[in-house]
Amino acid sequence: MNKYYYSIGEVGNLLGVKTHVIRYWETQFPQLKPKKRSGHNRRYTTEDIQILKNIKDMLYNQKFTIEGAKKKLTANQKAERSEQPEFNFADDLQAKKKYIKDALLDMKNSADTLSDSIRKVLKEVMNEKKL
Repeated sequence: MNKYYYSIGEVGNLLGVKTHVIRYWETQFPQLKPKKRSGHNRRYTTEDIQILKNIKDMLYNQKFTIEGAKKKLTANQKAERSEQPEFNFADDLQAKKKYIKDALLDMKNSADTLSDSIRKVLKEVMNEKKL
C-alpha cells in the first residue's frame, strides 16, 4: 500500500470482500468514514483499511457478531486514546509553560547523558591509541 487514497474496488480486492459488504460495514461501524469525492466516490486511507481489516478479522475469523465487533472496536480505540497524553492548553498558559519546561528539562537530561557517554567512548579510544 503506497497510495494516499484507495477506491472501494481496490479495498475490496485487497481484503477479499465484496464492495457491498464494505458499504454495509460503513453503516454499522461509525469509525468507518471514508472521504467522498464529487459523485460520492469513496476514498479510503490506510487507516480506514486497517479498521476494515480488524472488522473482517473479528467477523470472519474470531466469529464476533456485528454488535460484539462494534463494542470491541470501540473499546480498542478508547484504550489507544487513553495511552496517548491529552494536551489541551487552550486557556491555561501556566500548564503550557510547565509542559514546555518539563520537556526541555527531559531533553537536557538526555543530552547530558549522551554527552557523558560520548566523553567516555572518546577517552577509551584515546587511551587505546596511547598503547
